[in-house]
Amino acid sequence: MHLGKTVLAALLAAACALPVMAQTTQLTPAKPSTSMPATPGASQTPTARSPSASSSTLVDINSASPAELDALPGVGKARAEAIIKSRPYKGKDDLTNRRIIPPNVYNGIKDKIIARQG
Repeated sequence: MHLGKTVLAALLAAACALPVMAQTTQLTPAKPSTSMPATPGASQTPTARSPSASSSTLVDINSASPAELDALPGVGKARAEAIIKSRPYKGKDDLTNRRIIPPNVYNGIKDKIIARQG
C-alpha cells in the first residue's frame, strides 16, 4: 500500500512539472559552418564561440546604421528608421516598451542586439 502512494505521489509531481517544462525557452542552435577544414585530418565540428566573440557580433541599437538594423530579421527599412528616430535606449527591451517594434520581432532579434550606454 505504501508503494502505491509513493508511485501516485511521483506521478502527480511529474504531472505538475510538465507545464513548467513546456514553458522553458529553447535557444536555436547556431548554423554550422559550411567551410571545410584546411587540413584533411582536422575536425569538422563547428567551434564554440567564446562570449567575447558573440558580443562583438551584437548590433548596438544606440549606434547602428540603418543598414545594420535593416539586416536584422523582421526589421526592414521602416522599422530601422523608427529605431534610429527613437534613440537613445536605456535597454534593448525599450524597443517593445516604447512600441517601436512588436514583441514577435523583438523575440527574434533580442539575442542579436544590445543597447550600449555612452
